[in-house]
Amino acid sequence: MASASRMGIDEGSGDETKGGMWELDQKLDQPMDEEAGRLRNMYREKKFSALLLLRLAFQSLGVVYGDLGTSPLYVFYNTFPHGIDDTEDVVGALSLIIYSLTLIPLLKYVFIVCRANDNGQGGTFALYSLLCRHAKIKTIPNQHRTDEELTTYSRSTFHEHSFAAKTKRWLEAYPFRKNALLIIVIVGTCTVIGDGILTPAISVLSASGGIKVDHPKMSNDVVVVVAVIILVGLFSLQHYGTDRVGWLFAPIVLLWFLLVGGIGIFNIWKYDSSVLRAFSPVCIYRYFRRRKKEAWTSLGGIMLSITGTEALFADLAHFPVSAIQLAFTVIVFPCLLLTYTGQAAYLMQNKEHVVDAFYRSIPESIYWPVFVIATLAAIVASQATISATFSIIKQALALGCFPRVKVVHTSKKFIGQIYIPDINWILMILCIAVTAGFRNQSQIGNAYGTAVVIVMLVTTLLMTLIMLLVWRCHWVLVLVFTVLSLVVECTYFSAVLFKVDQGGWVPLVIAAAFLVIMYVWHYGTVKRYEFEMHSKVSMAWILGLGPSLGLVRVPGIGLVYTELASGVPHIFSHFITNLPAIHSVVVFVCVKYLPVYTVPEDERFLVKRVGPKTFHMFRCVARYGYKDLHKKDEEFERKLFDNLFLFVRLENMMEGCSDSDEYSLYGQQTQNSMDYLLQNKSNPTTGNNTCSSMESIVPVKSPTQGSNTVTSSSGRESSQAEVDELEFLNRCRDAGVVHILGNTVVRARRDSRFYKKIAIDYIYAFLRRICRENSVIFNVPHESLLNVGQIFYV
Repeated sequence: MASASRMGIDEGSGDETKGGMWELDQKLDQPMDEEAGRLRNMYREKKFSALLLLRLAFQSLGVVYGDLGTSPLYVFYNTFPHGIDDTEDVVGALSLIIYSLTLIPLLKYVFIVCRANDNGQGGTFALYSLLCRHAKIKTIPNQHRTDEELTTYSRSTFHEHSFAAKTKRWLEAYPFRKNALLIIVIVGTCTVIGDGILTPAISVLSASGGIKVDHPKMSNDVVVVVAVIILVGLFSLQHYGTDRVGWLFAPIVLLWFLLVGGIGIFNIWKYDSSVLRAFSPVCIYRYFRRRKKEAWTSLGGIMLSITGTEALFADLAHFPVSAIQLAFTVIVFPCLLLTYTGQAAYLMQNKEHVVDAFYRSIPESIYWPVFVIATLAAIVASQATISATFSIIKQALALGCFPRVKVVHTSKKFIGQIYIPDINWILMILCIAVTAGFRNQSQIGNAYGTAVVIVMLVTTLLMTLIMLLVWRCHWVLVLVFTVLSLVVECTYFSAVLFKVDQGGWVPLVIAAAFLVIMYVWHYGTVKRYEFEMHSKVSMAWILGLGPSLGLVRVPGIGLVYTELASGVPHIFSHFITNLPAIHSVVVFVCVKYLPVYTVPEDERFLVKRVGPKTFHMFRCVARYGYKDLHKKDEEFERKLFDNLFLFVRLENMMEGCSDSDEYSLYGQQTQNSMDYLLQNKSNPTTGNNTCSSMESIVPVKSPTQGSNTVTSSSGRESSQAEVDELEFLNRCRDAGVVHILGNTVVRARRDSRFYKKIAIDYIYAFLRRICRENSVIFNVPHESLLNVGQIFYV
């Protein structure tokens, strides 16, 4: 019961039960409110000049719009896979394409969804992180109120009786709703991974198909072989990163858009300018009235015109929203409308060429240059989707929803550019299997459409919650946005369901496989954390052991890694009851990820003393965002000790410079002292002048007020105590640092249901065996690693 009550208090669940055990724990192992409070500063978004905005808009073309820009290669073929019976159908299809591009990419994503970013980060997990900061829906309850002090932990508050507050309470009421929301987010993530497989397949295969236009007798097998060779080369070069060749992306995509836009204008002028009547929505009505069910099923092909829209949002981190909006409205949107209209004009007189509509509509004099640019644009589009897949998997990894895999940062300049070797080769194998297995654009297009529409539906549901909880929009506006989005997207979804047996099953199978992996891993992580919370060690038991903890204290520092941000972990009691010695200094290290995109370096570490000074026990919480990268062990260890020494100096200053609780070291009046300490924290052993600095800042009470004044002797005593402890810590550090990690085995209880046993004993156990160890993640050298084995029954 004691551990259960501590769990409720520490994690902010609102439990007000206070017993003697709880009070003792709170006095000796307090939450880090003050440590977090003194780190706060203001976060300001950058302002961009007009020239820089134009430059960023140009660069965004290569990263963000490659996928959307290559859609003209295959849209009309997938819309009319069995040929065109009536040329009026071309006008109707064009009208649907025009209004699809206007409603979804332009209005919904570029001007609404892109505004719902998490400090510039986009994608389904970014939206989920934003929601986690406004409601207690995170399923791993390792957050603390001190985390809200982060400058990147921006959130809004609302009135208790507002609609937003009611929505928040509704979400938090039952664990089922939190899990349902998480599953929705994971489903969106899994389908984005599916996009990472299908986009290279359909883009490269469609671009390679241009060879057959000039050589009609060529076998389709040759096109497939060429596409596979390009795909193998593309995935094999991923470990170099996009930084070295990224400067080529924007010019290639810009040239592509200008070419297809120019060809579109030429075709409209040469073939049939009457297709411009497709801008009237009446053509859509006539299209459905004429074709009925066939018009409905053709929506699966028309929807391919907006593929890449979700990648637009997922790749938001690289550029400001204003640059992406500028690029889309000035270049992308007009050029796409022109190229689709030009293809439609060509098909009005050459309806038998619908299979190769794009390449057939190119003037012969520029055919091969356009073919080369189309192939390069398809590679750029594939690269952008693969990079987005790596990025979203890293987000899932940080939030405990994906097994630990190796993440390589390919650029020192851009933190967002990463490479995940294991995922890269899995994507390559699946991509080649899809390309060689289907061998044509039609079935891959059906699969592609299914994946895209599912991601859009997930984004709509998350956006509804964002508008209620974060933006606090009026419920009428939320209703209008949700209804309009769902009407359009559910219409498309119903159309792609007709093609599940024609290739649409592929993304469903891929998403289902990744869903099982991600949810089972998250489920096992939550159960392991809950077990650790309930098995925390009582501070009374620690105190009963005495300053030596009932053991021999050997020179050195022991870093005990734990997932708990408060309390003494079970691994520690397991360690000291089986070994006769423990290090002179013990530091409980908790590395946790928060629902923020990044944690500033000066706010990353929180340090607290555990128990009396004679115990030499500390806690260090290292906080990361889902975009942050782990430094190598030497860097992490150095920063940990820098912050530990800084904490000792501050603590001694508090005790030595004033004996009154009224004057807080962390108040506004001592900000100058804090700045001074931060500037000098690189040399932790120097601190003789700190108390004199404090005497000039902290007000001194007169004797008539009933409190002692700050004297120089107290300052000298504080300084001497500080130097003694810092010297002791330095000696222990020089003696050696040992990293103590828990090598835990998780098992389902005997009375568990069969599906829980399958999930924990087989799937989760298998994933634990094949994923990376914590020692590898933290780059802990083998000679200073100590694993403590234990079994958890959950």
